[in-house]
Amino acid sequence: MKRNATAVWNGSGKEGNGKMSTQSTTLNQAQYSYVSRFEEGVGTNPEELIAAAHAGCFSMKLSFVLGAAGFTPDKIETRCDITLDSGAVTTSELSVTASVPGITPEKFQECAEDAKTNCPISKLLNCNILLSATLA
Repeated sequence: MKRNATAVWNGSGKEGNGKMSTQSTTLNQAQYSYVSRFEEGVGTNPEELIAAAHAGCFSMKLSFVLGAAGFTPDKIETRCDITLDSGAVTTSELSVTASVPGITPEKFQECAEDAKTNCPISKLLNCNILLSATLA
């Protein structure tokens, strides 16, 4: 399986702007710029998209891990905070809250750690990955 996205940048790094599109068209000419990346401007940025990818991948992997352990989650909600420091992504911090009938807190932690280690985006990232896992 292959997936793709396209980015087009126009102009200088600070004054320029760009647009990103994904194969699925979920992003279709989404605006990004210096201001949306390093300040609080309108538009998206690469770090926000990495955070979404990591949260989504981790949540789905956790569902698979729980299923393999005999549990079906009612809900998994994951937030991911990406830290960009001195031109490098240094940390991806996952915070998950889940409702999983019948699971012990210890078993949930074990499953969450497995998902953190083995989701494809975790394997892709070359940074510190932190995890906070809570049962609802």
